[in-house]
Amino acid sequence: MHFITKFFQLKEHGTSIKKEFFAACTTFVAMLYIIPVGADILSLAGMPKAPLITSISLITALATLLTGLWANVPVAMSLGMGLNTFFTFGLVQGMGLSWQQSLGAVFISGLFFLLISFTKLRMWILKSIPKDMRIALCCGLGAFITTIGLKSIGIIQIQGNNLLLNNLLEPQILISIFGIFLLLFFHSLKLHASFILSIIILSIIGWVFGYQKIPETIISTPASIKPIFMELEITSILTLAMIPAIISLLITDLFDSLGTLSGIGIKANLFQNMEKEDKKLEKTLQVDAFATTMGPVFGLSTTTAFLESAAGVNAGGRTGLCAVFIAFLFLLTLFLLPVFLAIPSFAIYPTLVVVGALMFLEIKQINFSDIPIGVASFFTIIFMPLTTSITIGFAAGFIAYVFLNIVQRKWERLNLGTFVLLIISIIPFLIPSL
Repeated sequence: MHFITKFFQLKEHGTSIKKEFFAACTTFVAMLYIIPVGADILSLAGMPKAPLITSISLITALATLLTGLWANVPVAMSLGMGLNTFFTFGLVQGMGLSWQQSLGAVFISGLFFLLISFTKLRMWILKSIPKDMRIALCCGLGAFITTIGLKSIGIIQIQGNNLLLNNLLEPQILISIFGIFLLLFFHSLKLHASFILSIIILSIIGWVFGYQKIPETIISTPASIKPIFMELEITSILTLAMIPAIISLLITDLFDSLGTLSGIGIKANLFQNMEKEDKKLEKTLQVDAFATTMGPVFGLSTTTAFLESAAGVNAGGRTGLCAVFIAFLFLLTLFLLPVFLAIPSFAIYPTLVVVGALMFLEIKQINFSDIPIGVASFFTIIFMPLTTSITIGFAAGFIAYVFLNIVQRKWERLNLGTFVLLIISIIPFLIPSL
């Protein structure tokens, strides 16, 4: 016990083993939904669901364990919801890549993220993109996720060039709509387990009414990850056309991580200044980047810091011991395969709708009275759901930002990094496949 107390500096952080354990339980319950949701989304890219469930449990446990041991922060790592969706609906279904090629794109973006995390490039990128546009990126991603959720539920449908309201009286659609309101109700009560609780309730409804077969057993051996392990394809995506997509993955992952860690840090008194040297921030980003490169090896999309870690921080988590406990709890989920496989899709997609809405709420932080910022943020947000592409959304917004700053002669906002990103942003519009 003395070694644990000393290694994680529990006394210095005003915490204890007991506090860290209960905080870990809080975070675990809050983010458990990522296993069924992540597996379901990635399975739509053509990947087998059972191996995905095993891989998500493994990568969450391994990445979170590394965060606790290396960075000593109460931060959990798992699949990023927005980038998970972009993987399936943007790269695979949107750009026509195979899931193997998409894994390769994630791997390359992870290598660049790793490079940035160990060098001064992070500062260079941070200074090249204004804070408001980083927030717009989050909001656009939220709109994108919500659109995917609404289409997957069946609330809206595409007919020709029109987006139409579907027949809402179909039983499974009604159950999903009930799930959206249920989630909003739980969220308004500030329940940390709102997402997984909603999935459980909707699954039980589906099992009772026979829309999904109830699991015959609860515990089983984990599925083999062999069908998706080391299946990433790299050589075929080393083309000019893939540069903007890889850059979009990189930038989105970086700012998603920074935004998440900023929110968690306010509660835990960590990461107080994102644009200055911070050893714990650096180490956490290094783990994030390393996990992003490991994810595709395990057959998964981008891994990132999980916002639900804030639930554990609110419960008293202050050190990496909390993350270590979370990691071991996720290892236990390896044996719950029958339960995860029995969760119906209409119990999962309300999660996307609400997560997207919560991400979009950050729009209040954007300064729309500033014309270059306001217009660029608008283009970033609106283009993502309309084109189902983070790449196009970021590119459109950044082009508008640079153009309007040149017109208004706000030269202090422009630098070498700005023009490098501008050139990269133009590529998607010159290559139709993006």
